[in-house]
Amino acid sequence: MSQLRDDAHALEVRVDDRVLTAVPDYVLGLVAVPVVAVAPADPGVSALLTAAENAMHGAGLDRAGVAEVPQIAGWRAAYQAVGVNPNRFPCAAESIARRVARGDRLPRINSLVDLCNAISLGVAMPVASCAVGGLPDLAVRPADGTETYLPLGRPEAPERPEPGEVIYADSAGRAHSRRWNWRQSHLIRTDLGRHRLLLTIEAAHPGGRGDVQVATALLIAALEDLIGGPYSGASAVLDAGTTSVVLSTAATPGDDAATSHATSHGGGRR
Repeated sequence: MSQLRDDAHALEVRVDDRVLTAVPDYVLGLVAVPVVAVAPADPGVSALLTAAENAMHGAGLDRAGVAEVPQIAGWRAAYQAVGVNPNRFPCAAESIARRVARGDRLPRINSLVDLCNAISLGVAMPVASCAVGGLPDLAVRPADGTETYLPLGRPEAPERPEPGEVIYADSAGRAHSRRWNWRQSHLIRTDLGRHRLLLTIEAAHPGGRGDVQVATALLIAALEDLIGGPYSGASAVLDAGTTSVVLSTAATPGDDAATSHATSHGGGRR
């Protein structure tokens, strides 16, 4: 199955109240990128990722040390709160940090994926790039078990998330992740070419909103270096106080500007 059609100009993103009830400290940072050319590699991004790997190597953390990093420890507690074993299914940030901590290098995928991995290593939080052209909405919510998930790289082997499993999903019944941010789906993968993207930064530890805001600024600065100009898209932060946002991803000729509108739900939990 091919990626989603690149014809949607607005994307509603929300966090389900049930997720926030289970994990009150959950914070979701969003950076909308109307149009960007994804290249196989970028020298600046490669240097940024190598520096992040070197810093991790220099920290001398073992697997237990990685798990004790406050941001990652918050995710381990969050996974346990929603019934997922973090030892078997580590969050995306812990997964790459474990790999680098043991002395490895991450595989180089493309300029955007490598950029997200570099920021993720530096802030110890999950950072992801999602191709969202043609996607009208996206929710972080418990699965009902009827959604269809196409595994990354294996779209011919669809899966069904377990009922209650936290996923990214759309209103068409498609799951775009498994076990929160453990695995991304094939449909929203970021591959080469021009795409509309949604970059996400997630936290589940106390005080995470500030860390997400700092990480968002780092991500936007790195994105500007990558595109060689100012970022003119939209960014937002969702948490228990603001649980939904509508991001416009329309790009006009010569201008990749985007606007956003956030909706406050006064605490966000029912």
